[in-house]
Amino acid sequence: MRILGMVLIIVGILGFLVTGISYTTTEEVLDVGPLQIEREKGRSLPFTPVVSGILILVGGALTVMGIRREGT
Repeated sequence: MRILGMVLIIVGILGFLVTGISYTTTEEVLDVGPLQIEREKGRSLPFTPVVSGILILVGGALTVMGIRREGT
């Protein structure tokens, strides 16, 4: 649990630094016999600060719970 908590904390901190992930998809526009036309379309996956904060809180809780279990 401790390791998962630390990973969530790191991902949450990175989420504050990176506001989103951009990627490109290719879609087929026209396909007539041997003629094919494709178009690249840019897309974005936003990563909001609220999600980052939640990840940090959950990661912190999992880390603390992991430490308490090891102690008992």
